[in-house]
Amino acid sequence: MSKYTIGLDYGTNSVRALVVDVATGREIGTAEWTYAHGDAGVMLSDDPHLARQHPADYLTGAETTIRAALRRARRTRKRFKADEVIGIGVDTTGSTPIPVDADGRPLALQKRFSRKLAAMAWLWKDHTAVAEAEDITRAAATKRPQYLAKCGGTYSSEWFFAKVLHCKRTAQEVFDAAYTWVELCDWVPAALTGTEAPGELTAGVCAAGHKAMYNDAWGGYPDRRFLAAIDPALGTLRDRLPAKAHPVNTPAGRLTEAWAKRTGLPAGIPVATAAFDAHLGAVGAGIATGTMVKIMGTSCCDMMTVPLRRDLADIPGLCGIVPESVLPGCYGLEAGQSAVGDIYNWFVNYIRPGGKDGSHETLTRDASKLTPGASGLLALDWNNGNRTILVDQRLTGLLVGQTLYTTPAEIYRTLIEATAFGALTIINRFEEYGVKVRQIVNCGGIAEKNPLVMQIYADVTGRPMKISRSAQTCALGAAIAAAVVAGKRAGGHGTVRQAQKAMTGLKRKVFRPDPSARKTYKRLYPLYRRLHDAFGTPEWNGNLHDVMKELIAIRDAARRA
Repeated sequence: MSKYTIGLDYGTNSVRALVVDVATGREIGTAEWTYAHGDAGVMLSDDPHLARQHPADYLTGAETTIRAALRRARRTRKRFKADEVIGIGVDTTGSTPIPVDADGRPLALQKRFSRKLAAMAWLWKDHTAVAEAEDITRAAATKRPQYLAKCGGTYSSEWFFAKVLHCKRTAQEVFDAAYTWVELCDWVPAALTGTEAPGELTAGVCAAGHKAMYNDAWGGYPDRRFLAAIDPALGTLRDRLPAKAHPVNTPAGRLTEAWAKRTGLPAGIPVATAAFDAHLGAVGAGIATGTMVKIMGTSCCDMMTVPLRRDLADIPGLCGIVPESVLPGCYGLEAGQSAVGDIYNWFVNYIRPGGKDGSHETLTRDASKLTPGASGLLALDWNNGNRTILVDQRLTGLLVGQTLYTTPAEIYRTLIEATAFGALTIINRFEEYGVKVRQIVNCGGIAEKNPLVMQIYADVTGRPMKISRSAQTCALGAAIAAAVVAGKRAGGHGTVRQAQKAMTGLKRKVFRPDPSARKTYKRLYPLYRRLHDAFGTPEWNGNLHDVMKELIAIRDAARRA
């Protein structure tokens, strides 16, 4: 009899459930639900750096999507029954911390805080805590440099302690009411298993290690003395954080009777310890040593793994080097770009080039007719700051070379090229520190839907771009974790690698570099790096006088060709 697991994937705007056959990886049922609160699921304000979500949407989303995915699974396989589901896995955005009370319930679910933005979940792309991140970075640089070394040398405004501290400084009432703070990816499994209460909740090493400076080498989370030196309230919070964090092959608990009734699943099936969407997306794309997985959506995360037995240098600018945050037995290395698809969406939705004719489809069609360098344009991909390698959320986008004849399609292509140049910069940083990128596997909506983007990435990086077989790799990775915590005796798998072998694969289509385009991009990339270093680093010292003229020379050569 076939066995199945469910992957719950909590994204920026919606939650998705996926029913997967653990023997083959076949996806037999899926459903998606857009969060009810806010603008496309995100609660905003007049502060452009603020982005919050209502925790109630996470609960409604789990119930709604699981029930719908089970119905679709029954239509796909007539003999399918819900009691053949042997486990649940969860992935979420992050760092998305939630202030909770002494019972582990989000403050936003209380009537007095139901409209308080500070009481909501602080979404990953909330950048209101820039000053707090700088304070934490300065304190760690002088008092605990080993903490910074494992998170790329800079603590980010996107991360756990910076957001908690910003709440304390700007919303004292909410901060005082919170007993502790819990990452979304830890809270969802706790809610499903009835273990929300502090002391019962299972923390995932993915969130703790990449966003809250957790490391077993120094006893877990940053020590109380260090945190209290930044703010005494952080020292108090340290006492209320979990003592140990765990990888995804650890059960967080078992599905409660109440949630079994809400979803139609069997009570008592295991729920895996959760991880961030990019990390489990990498698992679902078949990540292994030497493979970079690019999870491409509104932003982009670049994931790699290195066996724990290998010596590994601290790599500046990364979003963390964390043991077992992706695969058990391996370091998980995270890098990425704060905006990729969001940049393309900004141009289409805010600038609205060409009115109704300015859709992604139209711009992609017109941009694909252009040759590299023919526009004379060059851009920086920092519309939402720079996550890697500069780790500076105050950086902004830049477009150089436009004239009175510049077209929307030329700008659109240039924005794609900018994100590809940013991707190459990340690849180079990995390899500079001895982590060889032997193949690149892409997944996510952009990789699935836009061949122009994939071809430009191949041409800019000089590497083949492979595509994950699954269009839902994050949810698939969560389903893989579920198959492992269920175990062989229940019909699952013994290890993550065994589950990956059975449940993942690649598409036949591979985007290979075009030699002619590659030649032009090799001329453009040094100009990108000069702009990157000039606007992004205090150490740069030079002259940008020739950049525009070199762009014109490249443009003229491309047009003649």
